[in-house]
Amino acid sequence: MIQIIAFILLFGVSMFMAFRAFSKIRRNILLGGGDYDVVDDTPQRIKNTLLIAFGQQKMFKNWIPAVFHFFIYAAFVITQIELIEIFVDGFTGNHRIFLPFLGGFYTFIISFIEILSVLAFVATFVFLARRNLLKIPRFIKPEMNGWPKLDGNLILIGELLLLIGIFSMNGADVVLQDIDPEHYHDTGNLAVSSWLGPALFGGLEQSTLVMIERFGWWLHIITVFAFLNYLPYSKHLHIILAFPNVFYQNLKSRGEIENMPEIMTEVKSMMGLIPEDQMPEMSDDIPEFGAKDVFGLSWKNIMDSYSCTECGRCTAQCPANITGKKLSPRKVLMDIRDRATEIGNNIDSGSAEFYKEGADTTQPLTADNYDDGKSLFDYISREELHACTTCNACVEACPVTINPLEPILKLRRYEILTESAGPSDWVPMFTSIENTGAVWQMPTERADWTKSLNETEA
Repeated sequence: MIQIIAFILLFGVSMFMAFRAFSKIRRNILLGGGDYDVVDDTPQRIKNTLLIAFGQQKMFKNWIPAVFHFFIYAAFVITQIELIEIFVDGFTGNHRIFLPFLGGFYTFIISFIEILSVLAFVATFVFLARRNLLKIPRFIKPEMNGWPKLDGNLILIGELLLLIGIFSMNGADVVLQDIDPEHYHDTGNLAVSSWLGPALFGGLEQSTLVMIERFGWWLHIITVFAFLNYLPYSKHLHIILAFPNVFYQNLKSRGEIENMPEIMTEVKSMMGLIPEDQMPEMSDDIPEFGAKDVFGLSWKNIMDSYSCTECGRCTAQCPANITGKKLSPRKVLMDIRDRATEIGNNIDSGSAEFYKEGADTTQPLTADNYDDGKSLFDYISREELHACTTCNACVEACPVTINPLEPILKLRRYEILTESAGPSDWVPMFTSIENTGAVWQMPTERADWTKSLNETEA
């Protein structure tokens, strides 16, 4: 009875804390604008989600890490079957409640889970070696120092704890089936525990075996609850967000860059493609183009940042990064996520220092009245933005269909169109286009040459 009460308390506290953390993630994502145009092609979106998010399709462009990742991923998914039984055990105190109903199929399921768990165990050590010993270039970029590196190792250590819990529980249970069959029902010959259990725990006292079995049970469930509450602060949030992120991906051609109607109208007017009587009325308000902060991005751009696996495939394929330039698409996404998290935390604080100048501080602090004097340009340097060639290599490489190019373009648009700034070798070109309609500076208007044609025809 004490165990049931302890489990219910742990379950309630963990779920409450996880709900609060995930609610903040949702709020942070919605700091972005609602300007993301979702194309209604549900069948294609479902297909993409099944193939890319669930089926890991894009991971297999690099076979070696993909196979080991699949071991961990498959073990994580299939183990949830046994986790359901553990939860039932926790709430009711009934041990292996599904065994009487499933019989031999139960033995098959648990054996299959154990085989996957062994493969995941091997894969975990492989990934620890890849991250800490092999010095793979995409894992040792500057943005991976500190917490990102520790985060990757912590989750792998957590995976080992889960596996130790499973095999401690099942191994001791197998031995106890011979000693106390009334309480520990015969599970049949399990693929791993039927030989591992006797090898590790054979000959131990019953009380010791019971303690080991309960230790494995509690270790597994505590690690699960800890993992659930750790996800909102980890790159492994992609385990959840990869599915909606793939579903809501932009289905348009990757080469199709989003147009800005105001700029298109201005360019058409400048080139004489819009009659004067059809020109829209000019407003006294100076429009703000692009994005200065997360508020100017779409909610999908921010969800991209929280879905980032930090695998570095985008950066490894980026031609700017390969040639030694500062740009790293992965870092751009990590910076957007960090900035959204910072704003969310500041809003939660309700501190008066984060209100816009002149705002009513008696009102709750929200995205509408928030201003901390900072922007994404304090995280992402202009040198990084200028290095992007818009080649879409990062978009193609991402295993969960994140688009780092969109926020880069929005930040560049803000710099160039709103601030009238940019690299010194770009500004003359923009000035020339604005003044003469031509890329190169010329003493005459771009269309002046057509006047001679008109005179000839006359």
